[in-house]
Amino acid sequence: MIPNPDIIDSIRPVIPVAVTFAAPFLIRLMARNENHREAVSFVFASIAFMAVVSMAPGILEGKIYTYTLFRILPGITLSFCADGLSMVFALISSFLWILTTSYNIGYMRTLKEHAQTRYYICFGVAVFGAQGVAFAGNIFTLYLFYEIITLFTYPLVVHYQDKDAFEAGKKYLVYLLGTSKLFFLPAMIITYVLCGTLDFQLGDIHKGIFPSSANPVLLIVVYILFLAGLTKTAMMPLHSWLPSAMVAPTPVSGLLHAVAVVKAGAFSVCRIMLSCFGLDSLHDLGLGMPTAYVAGFTIIAAALIALTKDDIKARIAYSTVSHLSYIVMGVAMLTQGGVEGGVSAIAHDAFPKITLFFAAGCIMVVTGSKKISLMNGLGRRMPWTFGAFALATLSFIGLAPASGFLSKFYLITGATNAGQTVLMLVILASVLLNMAYFGPIVIRGFFMPPVKNVDMSQYAEAPKTMVVPMFMIAMLSILIGFYPQTFVSFVEVYGKFWR
Repeated sequence: MIPNPDIIDSIRPVIPVAVTFAAPFLIRLMARNENHREAVSFVFASIAFMAVVSMAPGILEGKIYTYTLFRILPGITLSFCADGLSMVFALISSFLWILTTSYNIGYMRTLKEHAQTRYYICFGVAVFGAQGVAFAGNIFTLYLFYEIITLFTYPLVVHYQDKDAFEAGKKYLVYLLGTSKLFFLPAMIITYVLCGTLDFQLGDIHKGIFPSSANPVLLIVVYILFLAGLTKTAMMPLHSWLPSAMVAPTPVSGLLHAVAVVKAGAFSVCRIMLSCFGLDSLHDLGLGMPTAYVAGFTIIAAALIALTKDDIKARIAYSTVSHLSYIVMGVAMLTQGGVEGGVSAIAHDAFPKITLFFAAGCIMVVTGSKKISLMNGLGRRMPWTFGAFALATLSFIGLAPASGFLSKFYLITGATNAGQTVLMLVILASVLLNMAYFGPIVIRGFFMPPVKNVDMSQYAEAPKTMVVPMFMIAMLSILIGFYPQTFVSFVEVYGKFWR
């Protein structure tokens, strides 16, 4: 790591990680009292969020906070850092934990779900893992917390403990744990051999950590291993675990798709590309555009599959596969607009995405059905739920001022600057596909007559503990569009050495 006067030794990046580490233990201690158990999640989520926010002024001034807990081997430490990239992921994962806890209460209590203490413990550990990934100061620390997320979300995926759940859980582990061992771990070892360290290059996204004498072919192999090992990004063909994981309870689906799992994968790819390889190395090795094209293929292919799904969670799941690749494609453009659009999409996608899953969960709690074809007229019985769904949809079709508009604007700017008309067309085509698979759900809910033999009068809104946080997040997905610099400013300070 090149010395930088803005890099400050401070324990501050450790605090959100430590807070989220303590929460699951207290949840276990409070297991006999469900109100106290759930209060722990609220309190500790709020403390973690405030700890993250407290670093924002310094980060926006260009400071980078780092702290090493201990050394394992020369060049291998358990280290944490807070920079502009860290803040984007840490802010959304800690903040959305607060509102997701309220939704969890309504969902789990209404359905009288079993093993609720285990559920909340694993949920808390997953957020702990997300904070660890966000503030990881080197590849080893990133790998450690990446695996923690996988291991502790497995019980959430198999929560119902039936045949479908265990089949999905098996695929979940094979894809996520298997690929990280087969690909990520060897990539990390080779990187250590080449560099003598696993520390990220902080303060300059152009310079990577690899020596100029490194064999280019070997570097390309390492890069491919890293991407293959970070399967949480769900790029095709390593994507099928994600739709299968939809057997989990809906709040878990929201956690998987918006807060922890897939966003951890997308964030990790950004960190490896920008703080490990660097833009210059990616350009010199010719790795940027091939990565962008693979991501572009995933965007279109997953959107086309989403069109065919009548199950609302499956449709949103394939939408997630599609939208995750926006992040990878943007960074792979290796332009300022592309990087800013890709990284900011981590946040701009999270708010509307979790809204969609929460709306799907409200519909399932009330009707017991996930079939889109049976939702005709349901919006008139559940206006808040379908209204939130409609607001979230605005982000995915890129309509200003919704949050998704800004990311797409930056991505198109980045594609233009890179001279990539094909990638620009991919973004525009995906917007049309988003309209094609989300629009009919809203139209069915509000404007179409009920399906024959379906009595809509028996339905009403889900519990307020579910509807209120869902609608709040939906409104935030619009509000962010009015304050576009909320997350983009962190990306800009992270890439302050643009040239």
